[in-house]
Amino acid sequence: MFEFELKFHVDASHRSAVEAAVDRGQSGHIHLQARYFDTPDGALAARQVVLRLRKEGPRWVQTAKAPAGGLLLRHEHNVDLSAAEVGDPPLPLVERHAGTPVGALLADALRAAEHPAGTRDLVPFYDTDIRRATRDMRTGDARVELAFDRGAIRAGERSLALQELEIELKSGSARSMLELARRWVPRYALWLDTRSKAERGERLAHGLVHGLPVKARPPMLARRSDGPALVRAVLTSCLAQILPNASEVCAGSGDPEHVHQLRVGIRRLRTALREMADFGVAFDPAWEPVLADTFRALGQQRDHDHLRLTVQPQVEAAGGPHVEWPEIPAAGLEPPGAIACAARFQIVLLDVLAASLPSELKQPPEDEPLHPRNVLSERLARLHRQVVRDGTRFETLPPIEQHRVRKRLKRLRYLGEAVATLFDPQRAARYLEMLEPAQDALGRHNDAAVASAACRRAAEQEPRAWFAVGWLEARQPASAIACRDALAGLARAQPFWKRAKR
Repeated sequence: MFEFELKFHVDASHRSAVEAAVDRGQSGHIHLQARYFDTPDGALAARQVVLRLRKEGPRWVQTAKAPAGGLLLRHEHNVDLSAAEVGDPPLPLVERHAGTPVGALLADALRAAEHPAGTRDLVPFYDTDIRRATRDMRTGDARVELAFDRGAIRAGERSLALQELEIELKSGSARSMLELARRWVPRYALWLDTRSKAERGERLAHGLVHGLPVKARPPMLARRSDGPALVRAVLTSCLAQILPNASEVCAGSGDPEHVHQLRVGIRRLRTALREMADFGVAFDPAWEPVLADTFRALGQQRDHDHLRLTVQPQVEAAGGPHVEWPEIPAAGLEPPGAIACAARFQIVLLDVLAASLPSELKQPPEDEPLHPRNVLSERLARLHRQVVRDGTRFETLPPIEQHRVRKRLKRLRYLGEAVATLFDPQRAARYLEMLEPAQDALGRHNDAAVASAACRRAAEQEPRAWFAVGWLEARQPASAIACRDALAGLARAQPFWKRAKR
């Protein structure tokens, strides 16, 4: 059995409205008390396998869940435990899931960690106590279950309040389910939350508030992938980075790396939409301005922190005066959480998720077949030529053109990473590695330009900022030459999209 569901955080100010919307039609209420089990060394959590016992009203159910290889898709197997079979409460038995896909994954996780697949190695880690309101409904050509949960997760003396809405596909089209979610997001100020109860309980048990930042993982593509399969895999790869980092940012993470990885994911997605728009998938042109605005708004915090924490100490070390740069709220910048939770951004994420599903893909016309490797080779070659050409005269380019070179270089990198397995992964890795010195040099050059502009604006109110303006601008010519020299290395790189010379 597979489970496909969306989970949304519900703010306290909208709790009554969401609860009332769920408590209509064919609705019901149930008290859910669950206990989650793992080995003392976390063998199941290490494989993202979940094993729980849950009391659902008067009955007990044992459930195992594990990743099913798709975004937001999980294996799930439930075993209804009769009163004659169990005590109160029952003990978890791994063998109850024998003969199922999730049972095999559960046994593999225990075996890999050198634990026998038996009860004695399992201990309770955390509990949940949830009041759930449910509603079965039809939307379009789909049947879905809405579940509004409120309650708490507990691990020892620690507890965490929980308030969320789940929309689970029971049958029919995932597209119709996503369209329902699209309507509810702005109506109830919802935001996608990919953190499962199990993940949050695991963190709580270890005294953690947020998960680790999620970095990009390029898709694995078959050499003969057609256009739609390629796009589906790339979009899924982008969302696999964007969604968990956006969840942490929306949940209040102050870790700059969550924001950084979220921006990287958005940049990768924008590259895919730009370079793969004619591969048989319908992209909405309205996505790009929303993604661009979100990317820029999230970058303002990063730029401001760079100015306060990196540039200002360097200026003072060079003999410049101290300037008291305000924290983010006092600087008039929108907090990252508010940016990531904005309805327009959340709706685009739902739309991209819909586009990543097979039912959303359109095959190209039979008389105009697209060959992804040929098309991508041309696009990679074009970006490579442009970057190499402009690299030879980088120090003579105006700032806006220098910034354009940096953006092209990033597109070259992200596109190359996304499609590397369509070609020769080893040659692609060598080529992409040769981009790193240029990326680092252009990144430093751009950071200095952004900081200089910010100091120039601040100098209108704070004259002491003029020192930083002069210091930063005096370094730009040498920095531009360093960029030119770093880009020269790219001209010597062997393009991986070309056949190797014998």
